[in-house]
Amino acid sequence: MKNIVLPLLGVLACSAPALAQQAEKVDQAMVAKIKDEGLNRSKVMETAFYLTDVSGPRLANSPGLMRASEWAKKQLTDWGLAKANIESWGDFGRGWEIEKSYVAMTKPYYKAMSGTPKAWTPSTNGLIKKQVVLVKVSSEADLEKYKGQLRDKVIVTEVTSMPKLGLEPDARRYTDEELQKMAAPVVADASPRRPAMTDEQRDAMRARAALRSKLAPFFISEGAAAVLSNPRGGSVGTYFTSNGAPYAADAQPVLPELEMATEDQLRLIRLVEAGIPVEVELETKTKFQTQDLKGYNVVAEIPGTDRKLKNEIVMLGGHLDSWHAGTGATDNAAGCAVMMEAVRILEALNVKPRRTIRIALWSAEEEGLHGSKNYVKNHFADPATMQLKPEHEKLAAYFNLDNGAGKIRGIYAQGNEAVMPIFASWLQPLNELGATTVTARTTGGTDHLSFDAVGLPGFQFIQDPLDYGTRTHHTNMDTYERLPPEDLKQASVVVATFVYNAAMRDQKLPRKALPTAKAVGQR
Repeated sequence: MKNIVLPLLGVLACSAPALAQQAEKVDQAMVAKIKDEGLNRSKVMETAFYLTDVSGPRLANSPGLMRASEWAKKQLTDWGLAKANIESWGDFGRGWEIEKSYVAMTKPYYKAMSGTPKAWTPSTNGLIKKQVVLVKVSSEADLEKYKGQLRDKVIVTEVTSMPKLGLEPDARRYTDEELQKMAAPVVADASPRRPAMTDEQRDAMRARAALRSKLAPFFISEGAAAVLSNPRGGSVGTYFTSNGAPYAADAQPVLPELEMATEDQLRLIRLVEAGIPVEVELETKTKFQTQDLKGYNVVAEIPGTDRKLKNEIVMLGGHLDSWHAGTGATDNAAGCAVMMEAVRILEALNVKPRRTIRIALWSAEEEGLHGSKNYVKNHFADPATMQLKPEHEKLAAYFNLDNGAGKIRGIYAQGNEAVMPIFASWLQPLNELGATTVTARTTGGTDHLSFDAVGLPGFQFIQDPLDYGTRTHHTNMDTYERLPPEDLKQASVVVATFVYNAAMRDQKLPRKALPTAKAVGQR
């Protein structure tokens, strides 16, 4: 998921050097060893290769995700970790994968086109060749004009987000000024706030959702053959992908639907609007996995060795599942490869941590953090009741990585002011690698929130954005080529250092006050 950065009003954020006045002990010799192993003998790109090119797309509960899970479990075991397991967290729903996909325009001339079936949509009835009809629907009343017009047609929908000229670079790194601003004290009066949604905006949002729910049954009842869509835009051959139907076992039927490259879809639209007959041929063959509706996480450990502290746990993780148009390289094979590399580094150095170090590779993050939420619910606490399990007291910290493939520039303290000087001390020997910033700000959209929701210290690292938001996040371009090796090596060293320090310090990391119980469904 994409990160959401929110200012925490009234809480101080500082650069690492400014907080170092309260520095605690850091084993500089061990940090030097971690750097040497992680920068000079790295396996992170090899791990990323197996999670992406070899395993393939890893949609939740798909065969690709299970391939990656089985490989990760074996690899962690081969590296020497204990208790490697593929652990069920509860019910999820149907798995799904693409076995074949092809689409091309055949009239007024032949042109191969780029597109991917939307997740959890059915197959076409073999290879079909049909006339294209443009459907524009902004209200339920608009459906009336298409009655009797769609039978045996391929529907092309509007493009609502037009491609932009590439006047700005796709990829970028945080500047020193941006990091300084992130680390600066937040002035309450000057902090941007998301404006509250008006009643009219809420009504409009509900109306759009209600309209979307009526489209699929209407298209089916009218006898349409398939749908070509582009709900989120994209440019230069990049397009976003999502689900076209629910993953629930009892989901209602929908038509076969492909998400298209914007340029291909706009060509179809221009021709149709000009009155020129347009024909496409397409074939999708998709397969549903219904034998096992459970969801699973991969977990493994480096056992603690301190008699008093070995039952306490330091966790690190990222989500292993992805969307399906690419191979989920930056979202989030990168995070998983870095976390696996971090524990490999510690194993290779024969570290004997005082606390147990546990890695978790989550599933179904893209559908709502399900893997981590249910792990937390099963092991630590349910945010709906805040009845704490015994393990809740034992967790020292959780560290997450899921904002692309950029190098780590620091860490979000997630509103936990007490950890800031600790993190600043840990960052000092990593400053030369570009990791300098501790901010009190919170960030959202990924699995550390599952821990934070029950009062556990869960943290996400600050990463250079690169082209995550412009080119790879949930797109067909999210592939191995988007992974910069030096960035992933640096991130592995930073994570390994943080995990080592958390596992070795005398006390667990400070915690924020416990949140109150939330009603079911409350965000």
